Amino acid sequence: MLESVKIARRQSEIRQNLAELAGKETPSEDEIRQMDTLDREYRSNETRYRAALIAEDTERRDAGSELETRTAQEWADLMAGFELRQVALSLDEGRQLDGHTAEIVSELRAAGGFRGIPVPWQALEVRAGETVASGTPNPIRTRPIIDRLFPDSVAARMGAQMISIDAGAVEWPVTTSAVTAGWADGETANVAGPTTYATTDRAMSPDHNMGIQMRITRKTLKQSGAALEQAVRRDMSGAMGAAMDQAAFLGTGANGQPLGVITGAATYGIASTAVAALATWGAFRSAVTRFMASNAAGSPDAVRALIRPELWDYLDGALITGTAVSEWDRLVKNLPSGNIAMTNNALAAPSGTPAATSALLTTAAGGVAPIFIGAWGAVDMIRDPYSDAQSGGLRITALATMDVTVARPAQLELLTGLELG
Repeated sequence: MLESVKIARRQSEIRQNLAELAGKETPSEDEIRQMDTLDREYRSNETRYRAALIAEDTERRDAGSELETRTAQEWADLMAGFELRQVALSLDEGRQLDGHTAEIVSELRAAGGFRGIPVPWQALEVRAGETVASGTPNPIRTRPIIDRLFPDSVAARMGAQMISIDAGAVEWPVTTSAVTAGWADGETANVAGPTTYATTDRAMSPDHNMGIQMRITRKTLKQSGAALEQAVRRDMSGAMGAAMDQAAFLGTGANGQPLGVITGAATYGIASTAVAALATWGAFRSAVTRFMASNAAGSPDAVRALIRPELWDYLDGALITGTAVSEWDRLVKNLPSGNIAMTNNALAAPSGTPAATSALLTTAAGGVAPIFIGAWGAVDMIRDPYSDAQSGGLRITALATMDVTVARPAQLELLTGLELG
């Protein structure tokens, strides 16, 4: 215990004793001497307390960052010890879970709602030593869940926020009104009347279940060893990341799918502008201007763009007459390349004559993400003991419940009819 804390506790005891003695109308000589002794000790402790604070100041500053991040660091260390290989072997052989894996599974089971072995979303993160398209991420760095889950996720690059939900339907009230101030027109005039402060609830419900099946042969179980850990994580993370990206933007809202941002633009109230002309930086510039005019973005570099590779190909080849500058050069000059996500999964392929494509622009206003992706509980790992029983293989079904919604429609804009020739 710090010395300053010990002194502070002793000072509290002295004040309590002095209060009892001072309340007596006719204290005895012993009580008077006791009050005098306590008073001298109290004044001496005040000096010692100030000295202790000065001596401990450097130690407090050095330990400050560790104390602030200790909880998150302990959770990250615990999650780093989760082994998917143990889950696979438990489902196949009935092997007992141990270590961090058993501890985490036990806590998730306490929440209920799992038929198989629950696997936390963070366990699907790419661990150190595995190379992905964007390089090797550091698993110790604290990042949003969606980044740890799918490092190359298009939804993550477009500013979407993944929210973990324990159970039930969840909604977020988002301010949608424009409260304004007004000046009094004269010395005795009134200021502007009250303006309604309105919010709109953005709800997500556990109506959409996504699942993948993994088939692991007996040879793999006996031969792979620890390498099975990375293989299961890569395959599961890649498959679920691709499905989530497609559903977040192109989900039909039918056949069990959530309603995607692009497909449900009209339902969500997202502005859709039909360009119906050759794709140029000018079309994007107009959309960015509308963002800034509506106070959704403060500058062009706050806007993110989702485009098809075919659009990049066309813009990079469309040179300004008499120059070596392309429309793509003009685009990345104003929108940082890190804010531009290219995908052939989250946007429909170009179609029509001439071929035309779409693009989605988003921005985060007031720290509110433009898109919410809700994930209920953990990934439920269930074994199918019959399908591959004859070959001795292991078939696993991973089930996840997810939903998508839009925070404020003003933070998104859809550009359609961007012609590619």
